[in-house]
Amino acid sequence: MAEALLNAWGADAFEARSAGTEATGIKPETMAVMAELGLDLAGHWSKTINAFRGESFDWFITVCDDAKESCPILPGVSHAAHWNIDDPSAATGTDAERLEAFRQARDEIGGRIRQFMQDAAPSA
Repeated sequence: MAEALLNAWGADAFEARSAGTEATGIKPETMAVMAELGLDLAGHWSKTINAFRGESFDWFITVCDDAKESCPILPGVSHAAHWNIDDPSAATGTDAERLEAFRQARDEIGGRIRQFMQDAAPSA
């Protein structure tokens, strides 16, 4: 979600890449809640952090505690941050309740992305 949101909203100033501690695939609920914002995740795929080892990044942001514990820093990163956002894939309940958990995570990530874009925008 974070990769798609930052690339959609800040493509003129940022390039986001996303990875997890495991490649689990993109959940259908993620596809659905991003489509609600007009973002099509077709062509996106789940990657592990190993796909980016050896690359340089200005920022490395973890978005859940499991990721922070598993990969607290990526070599070659200038700045790191942690956003503790509940993992919606751990949500239980009805399909509607699970979908709402994904919306909440999307909206929280979106708020953080907007603030990040203001705070970390490259100087012109």
